[in-house]
Amino acid sequence: MQLITVFGSSRAQPGTPAFAEAHAWGRAIAQAGFGVATGGYNGAMEAVSQGAKEAGGLVVGITAPSLFPQRNGPNPHVDLELPSSSLLTRIERLIDVSVACLALPGGVGTLAEILAAWNLNHIAQLQGKPLKPLGVHVGWLEVIRPGLEVTPDNLELLTPIDSLPGLQRFLQGLSSAPAPGK
Repeated sequence: MQLITVFGSSRAQPGTPAFAEAHAWGRAIAQAGFGVATGGYNGAMEAVSQGAKEAGGLVVGITAPSLFPQRNGPNPHVDLELPSSSLLTRIERLIDVSVACLALPGGVGTLAEILAAWNLNHIAQLQGKPLKPLGVHVGWLEVIRPGLEVTPDNLELLTPIDSLPGLQRFLQGLSSAPAPGK
């Protein structure tokens, strides 16, 4: 099963709009025939995992026990935990295991994940290699905008997602794309 990595806040709480949105994203991903990979812990990661699991999807949690010793393992919806030894290894694994990446609202950690995936796409584009689709919650565009050396062309490597139908269109595009290497 192909995975889609979802980055998001560890602070989203059950009963909040952020948790509900993440849950809906997880459900939509599984309904489109994909599994999910997340950081495996609480917040949006748990909401995505729960939504995907309820819709019959595979849930992979790429955790970092040495970075987060206060966390008691992955959330209860994770089918497969893949522990990483460092922050950068964790981000790299999250990107590597997936056919696409998505980013919900979040903080500095989510921003680091977006920037890593975005930079890898930028390098792939410069080298004429295939890109890994990167969809970001539209709220990120308030933070990520042209300036310094970020050009409008760089921003075209991001697909803004403003709604559940927007996410479904993103997923539909992945479903109709040829499999990597074909």
